Amino acid sequence: MRILGIDPGYAIVGYGVVDREGMNYRPVEYGAVTTDAGTLFEDRLRIVFEGICEIIDRTKPDAVSIEQLFYYSNQTTVIYVAEARGVILLAARLKGVPVYEYTPMQVKQAVTGYGKAVKKQVQEMTRILLKLPAIPKPDDTADALAMAICHGNCFTNRLYGKNLTGR
Repeated sequence: MRILGIDPGYAIVGYGVVDREGMNYRPVEYGAVTTDAGTLFEDRLRIVFEGICEIIDRTKPDAVSIEQLFYYSNQTTVIYVAEARGVILLAARLKGVPVYEYTPMQVKQAVTGYGKAVKKQVQEMTRILLKLPAIPKPDDTADALAMAICHGNCFTNRLYGKNLTGR
């Protein structure tokens, strides 16, 4: 199974594509779609949409795993992230790839075995599971790889992820 994990945002969208074979993971590609701060927001959304479409076309994932939106203290930020997340979901839908969402606690549990693990623990376990020489940068990329691993570990249990394909 090939999984595209995404850490949504509008300035930096982390992505990580992994292959799961049995209980083993192999990194295929990872990085970030980035937009410049001075760019019109509508253009930032276009860049995110086109970037995700290109990644899907290039890597041909079987599933997209994305973090559920959670409340930020800054309401403007949460609205912008929600809009960026919307174009990411649209890209996956138009490309025919099913989308699954997970909470941060579910990702921590699936990757480290402990739902209250700290970010560094999740990143280090992600590095170990993927046999990477270092934790990927930026952090959004490491988080996206953890999202992919989470889906790989949870995809058979419908209690962990909500399939958004039917939306």
